[in-house]
This record gives sequence, structure tokens and C-alpha cells, in this order.
Amino acid sequence: MASVTPETNSRLDSLVAVSQSQSTGTGDGEGRVDETTALLGSGNESNSTGPNCGSPYGSSPQANDATGDEGDEKPLPVTQVMLLCYARVIEPLAFFSIFPYVSQMVQENGNVSDSDIGFYSGLIESLFSLTQAVVMLFWGRAADRIGRKPVLVFSLFGVTLATGLFGMAKSIPQMILFRCIAGVFAGTIVTIRTMVAEHSTPKTQARAFSWFAFSGNLGIFLGPLLGGALADPVHQYPRAFGSIEFFKKYPYALSSLVVAIIGATAALSSALFVKETLKKESPELENVGNAPSRSGDLTTWELMKWPGVGIVLYVYGHIMVLAFAYTAIIPVFWYTPIRLGGFGFTPFQISIMMGLNGAAQAAWLLLIFPPLQRKIGSNGVIRVCAWAYPFFFICCPLANVLLRMHNEGALKVFWIFVPTMLAIGCGVSMSFTAIQLVVNDVAPTPKVLGTLNALALTGVSGLRAFCPALFTSLFAVGARTQLAGGYAIWILMILLALGLSKAVTYLPETDEDCKRRNV
Repeated sequence: MASVTPETNSRLDSLVAVSQSQSTGTGDGEGRVDETTALLGSGNESNSTGPNCGSPYGSSPQANDATGDEGDEKPLPVTQVMLLCYARVIEPLAFFSIFPYVSQMVQENGNVSDSDIGFYSGLIESLFSLTQAVVMLFWGRAADRIGRKPVLVFSLFGVTLATGLFGMAKSIPQMILFRCIAGVFAGTIVTIRTMVAEHSTPKTQARAFSWFAFSGNLGIFLGPLLGGALADPVHQYPRAFGSIEFFKKYPYALSSLVVAIIGATAALSSALFVKETLKKESPELENVGNAPSRSGDLTTWELMKWPGVGIVLYVYGHIMVLAFAYTAIIPVFWYTPIRLGGFGFTPFQISIMMGLNGAAQAAWLLLIFPPLQRKIGSNGVIRVCAWAYPFFFICCPLANVLLRMHNEGALKVFWIFVPTMLAIGCGVSMSFTAIQLVVNDVAPTPKVLGTLNALALTGVSGLRAFCPALFTSLFAVGARTQLAGGYAIWILMILLALGLSKAVTYLPETDEDCKRRNV
């Protein structure tokens, strides 16, 4: 296969612009010449704005469907985005809803010893992400070929069915089977991300992806809440469910069925109301002789080698490592006794801090991120967050130092410092949304958005499968041995954050970045 070149990509962009001008012009030859001449002039002007401008990754793919101000002024289809955000809730809801009761379910279904419960629980929890990582690229390719909506609806129905059946499993092999099936069908996230990108423009994408990220966090919050509240209802709510034989036989069915019902409503609403966003190529593009930049001609390996894609995927993975590690460590850190390097919080105090953490993240994503992204760009947001990460992480051991002083003044400072640090520090969560926008921007053509997002999420699913166990184990070793005073894990986290600060300097610039730099 011929290699992909920027010249070929420019040729395709020109064909799109000429095709649009022909469909709206007066039909005379002179008018078409004027449109083509203006297009060429615009391209030269773009190249003069900066060293990286006019590159193959110069503009977001969703902007390629419209030109100039017309594309930027396209309003965000709020109803469509909200429907997609509702569908987005299902994957984390299905993933996290089993966490509160899976250990008890393993013990009852498998008759395993107490020492083996952790192994089987961890295995069942992680199999969702592992199987998801294996098939994610398949779903991305399928969405690029047959359409976004069919893949979305089919995936939603599949994960809904598997999640509903999980609560009725009566053996560990059945639990493993249904968990794997749920992971196989959890390709909804790659399709939803792609569709949100295709519904938005450079001016509206920050707002759209803020809601996308918030809906994911909502699923993470509601999953354990529903799972714990509805598990074993016969014993939790004997007056309401004590006489129902079905729930005596299947004590975890109510939890999984409620999640399945929510998933079914999302699948039905997507099937009935969500619009297809994959646009068919025009005949002019289909007939371009030997045009290798058509998305169907790009193999996965060629896509990974496309300018800017590799470093963007690496930075995405690096950010997710920090996110998964912190999320896994922080509840254990809060619970760990002060003398071992933690805060010694009670479960109630931990729940309060988790609530503050969620509220702060929502505020940063919905209120601060959209205007900040418009002002400094996605790369700018990521750089700010990368610089903030080390300071955020160093606050945790510093707060423990205050507690180790064992005096009332230090304790007062602690209770002012920690909530303030958590509320402000949660601003680093903006990097999760910003890197998603950068992934969309670096796509060679709109038609490979599904595949590119699948590549990114394949890595993320793999990281989610082992990062929590790895970092909590490292934290436990550091606390038990009191390595570096019990702060060894935070030294590691700070070093990883400093590595991110260096990596983000290699992110490719979009045309918008170049314009901001030259203002």
C-alpha cells in the first residue's frame, strides 16, 4: 500500500471544498474557479501562521464537514448529546455496580476460603476491562464501517442482558462468563465518544465533552450506590422483600436487574431517537485514484504511525495511569492509620470526602473547563493540569505531617487545608476531557474517529484492569515497611506526574493553537 502523505490529504480536503462549492454555487465555470482559487489561497495562509500549522492534524475532524464560520457557528444539538450522555452512564454503571457485593457473592456461590475471596473477586472485577480491551478495536472498526448507531444500540442491548444475568449466577464460572460477556459488549463508550465529537464543532466540543465526562462520573458514582443499596433485599428490607421467593433464591438479582432496566431504556432511546453521525463519502472522494488517505485504506498500524497519533495516545495513557492510581489509592490512604502515613478517617468521613471530590470534579468540568478550553486550547489545559499534578500529590503527605504533630492547632489547619486542597486539586480532572479532544483533533479523517478512539480506549481498558491492584499493593508495601516514612507511593506518583509534564510538551498543535500563539 502506498504511504499516506500530507499532499494526498490536502488533495482530499480540496475535493471536499470543491464539491461543497459546486452544490451551492451558480453552476457556471467561472464561479467554480473562484472557489478553488480561494481554497488554495487559504491553504497557503494557514501554512504561514506557524511551524506546525497546516499539518495533517491541523484541525479537528468534526470541523472538516463545514468550512469557515459556518462550521464554527453550528449549534450544539443538545438533545442528541443528552441522549448519548444517558447511554454513556451505562458502561460505568455496569462495571461498578457489582463492587459492593461481589465478595459476598463469591463466598456464597463458590464456597471458597476467606483467603481466596480476594483473588476471585479481583478476577471477576477486572475481567470486564480485560475483555473490553480485547474487543474495543473491533467495535471501533465496526462503527467506522457499518455506522455508529447500529454498534451503539447492539452494544447497549448486549451489556444490558449480560448485566441482568450476572445477578442470577449461582456459581463462580457463571459469574465469570456473564462478566466477560458484559465486557465484550461494552463497546458503547468508543461509539458514544465518536458521535459526540461528530455532533460538535471546535467551539462547542468543550461543552459537549464536559457533559460526556460528567455522565461517566455519574455512572461511577451511581454504580456502587445502586449495587450496595439493592443487594440482598430480603435481609436489607425484610418488610418489602422478605416474602418474595425469587429474591431469596437470587439475592443479588434486584441490583443487577435495576441496572439492566436502566440499560434497556438507554438502548431503546438510542434506537428510537439517536441520529446516525457517520457521513458517507461523496462520489468525488470515492473515485480519487489511489488515494491512500481514505479511512478504509488505513490499517491500524498506519493509523498509529500517523503524525501526532503516537504521542497523543501515550499522553492519554499516562494521564489515565495517574487517574486510576489516585482513585485506587486515595480511599485506602484516607483509611490508613496516621502512624502509617494515612489520615485515619472513618467510613463516614471517607464518604464525605468522596462526595466533595465528586462535586468538585463536576464543577471544574461543567463550569470552568469550557471557557478555559476556548481561551487556551485543549493542549493548554493539559499543560496546566500536568504542572498542577505534582503539587496536588505532594499535599497528601504534607497533610499527614500535620496530623503527626498531634496538637490542636495543626489539626485545625488540617481540616482547612484538606477540603480546600481537594476542591482545588480536582481541577486536574479537566485533563481527562482535554485529552479526549486532542485524540479527536489528531484523527487523519473523520471516518477513522471510531478506530482511533478504540485504540485509545483499548489501552485505557487494559490499564484499568491492573493499575488499581498494582498501586494499592505498592501503597500497602510502603505503609507496612514505612519506606520513605510511609510516603513512598506519593514519591512515585510525583515522579510519574513530572514525567507527564515533560511528555505534554510533545503534543501536536492544531491550527487553533497556532492562531492563539500568533495573536
